[in-house]
Amino acid sequence: MSVLAVGMSHRSADVRLLERVTVAAADVPKVLHDLLACPNVTEAVLVSTCNRVEVYAVVEAFHAGLSDVVGVLARHAGADPTALHDHLYVHYAASAVQHLFTVAAGLDSMVVGESQILGQVRIAYGTATECGTVGRSLHELVQQALRIGKRVHTDTGLDQVGGSVVSEALADADRSLGGLAGRSALIVGAGSMGGLAAAALRRAGVGEVVIANRSAANGERLAAALLEQGVPARAVVGLHDLTALIAAADVVVSCTGAVGAVIPVEAVAARTTPLVVCDLGLPRDVEDGVGELPGVHVVDLVSLQRRLAETPSGLDTRRAAEIVAEEVRGYLAAQRSAEVTPTVTALRRRAAEVVDAELLRLDSRLPDLDDPVRDELARTVRRVVDKLLHTPTVRVKELASGPAGTGYAEALRELFQLDPQKPAAVAVASEDKT
Repeated sequence: MSVLAVGMSHRSADVRLLERVTVAAADVPKVLHDLLACPNVTEAVLVSTCNRVEVYAVVEAFHAGLSDVVGVLARHAGADPTALHDHLYVHYAASAVQHLFTVAAGLDSMVVGESQILGQVRIAYGTATECGTVGRSLHELVQQALRIGKRVHTDTGLDQVGGSVVSEALADADRSLGGLAGRSALIVGAGSMGGLAAAALRRAGVGEVVIANRSAANGERLAAALLEQGVPARAVVGLHDLTALIAAADVVVSCTGAVGAVIPVEAVAARTTPLVVCDLGLPRDVEDGVGELPGVHVVDLVSLQRRLAETPSGLDTRRAAEIVAEEVRGYLAAQRSAEVTPTVTALRRRAAEVVDAELLRLDSRLPDLDDPVRDELARTVRRVVDKLLHTPTVRVKELASGPAGTGYAEALRELFQLDPQKPAAVAVASEDKT
């Protein structure tokens, strides 16, 4: 059995589809139980946030498990499974491990380095545990992911990367416009990146901020926070009035996370005064060609990340990615090593059975042998067998931690005709000390 990760996020689907698939907190237990009721799923954890929905499941087989998981998500969303396939990403086995570790570290978030996702993974694990859908495999995997997320935030400055991107973008805007103080700003999207942009614009002394967001709650909350800090601000629900809003702005910060452009060329073409557009969406929010319009300067995320690559924030991102890669290698090596333990245990049990049989034969052939001599012979034979087995059993565990590790365990099973799946062998696995 292996781990399967099936997900949909701001990177793979538009907002409307993502909202359909998103699972409300109250519905998570039902979806988890539906997953566990599938014939090929033995464990499940569901992470559902405003930007992503991900199922981590232990499955009997890849294709059958994938069909089960997609089927449950489709039924919840009231959609045909085929309608979801083009917008889902799938990771299996080692790739699923790497994806979860990357997510927990904040490297897959819309705002790179944000720590909120770590708490969301922890909540998802807690809910699944309460529902009884977490077994040994997902327990170990998620606990490792949570530890790695903490390590990344402790050992690097990744938390500051999102703020650095926004600051660099607005520094460009400041230079292009000859200062941001007193200027009018439009923020398209009121998520985490939008919040960072609002804080940076406030510090820059902008005269007014308008927040356009598809839903009312986040936009109004962000506008209210700015008003409390003395910045004139208002929220607009929906993106249908972008042309008029852009016409009244000096700087636009777009960070919706939508799939496809939300700021087309025609929404900007009517501008007659200088405008800076900071495209911080992932994927891009601004249509190609906007930057070619007279008086319009576009700052995009790709150029910002390239510029920041050798700065402390860029180095922190690289260091975080290195930590995740290192932890993935260590986790997979430990898993491969653990998988060989039943085989090693079965080998030791087979050796013990052979020794016992030979000692019993010795007793029948030499019934008058003195007890001290018999005991010394038994100890000697067992000691010889232990010494002969020590090096190969230690070595096979070391070799098993490598990429081709399962082959060594298979060779042992074939050579000694072992069946490590016997209950006796598995039950005493913890007794092996080598």
